[in-house]
Amino acid sequence: MERKINILLFYKFQKIGNPKSFAKEHLKFCKKLEVLGKVLVSEEGINGSISGTVEQTEKYKKFLKSKKGFEDIWFKEEMSNEHPFTRMFVRVKKEIIALDKPINLNKIGKHLSPKEFLELYKKNEDVIILDARNDYESKVGKFKNAITPQIKTFREFPKAVEEMKNMKNKKIVMYCTGGIRCEKASAYMIQKGFKNVMQLKGGIINFCQQYPDTVWEGRCFVFDKRLMTNINQTSPPISECELCGKLCDLYRNCKNHNCDKLVIMCLNCEKKMNACCSKKCLQEFREHCMGKSSMKQNRRMETPQDIIIN
Repeated sequence: MERKINILLFYKFQKIGNPKSFAKEHLKFCKKLEVLGKVLVSEEGINGSISGTVEQTEKYKKFLKSKKGFEDIWFKEEMSNEHPFTRMFVRVKKEIIALDKPINLNKIGKHLSPKEFLELYKKNEDVIILDARNDYESKVGKFKNAITPQIKTFREFPKAVEEMKNMKNKKIVMYCTGGIRCEKASAYMIQKGFKNVMQLKGGIINFCQQYPDTVWEGRCFVFDKRLMTNINQTSPPISECELCGKLCDLYRNCKNHNCDKLVIMCLNCEKKMNACCSKKCLQEFREHCMGKSSMKQNRRMETPQDIIIN
């Protein structure tokens, strides 16, 4: 019988005195438990996602909640048919979500529940819905009428805020995948003089689990091998295949390893182009494959007297 895989998404800003020691103990426990995933640890807290059986993830939750300051950490959960990770690592970082700006996390945007967030749409309130994610994430999915900044990394978010400086008196509600980026982003906006900043509690995943097929459009990008979550799968694509222009929400990494570009590509183009993003990359990929084939053939043709040992 096939076992379902439970996926946990979690974070908490909580002072950690010795991140290296914390991370070492954390990794040792995870490997013993045989869960997979990625966890970032810093002096400001923890940010991670792990996968395993329901039994394994319950033990993990109990372990993390046993740590001082993490008793109330919130786990967002999803089910999958397979692990979204191939290994387990725990890394120490300067920040658990990098903004490279001094932030006072004691002053963050007010949390709105998914119900309250949905009410904003129903009441047609004069509010700015702001996506705090990267542009390649919002390209395949976003909330209706949301502003989607053209940024490639979270470190670029201050640039997007600068472009919104004439909106400081507007009512702004932010969202991201699980909530962590909004914690810092809302605090940053408040520091920059924005008067009325709020954030969606639990992010996209929490909202779509409670209110699917409402105001979310497209798919939700995630940073694991799935690339897309299973939530809201009935929503039609809002993006197009970058090769043929047909509606599509399937992300692929270009198969030419020298490129490795993240590209939206339909199944037909994936087959036609060998999952390469352009004719140039396809040619390079084929040449690489032919080169590897020639090397294997040459090795088969070698005889003992042909091999030189220095």
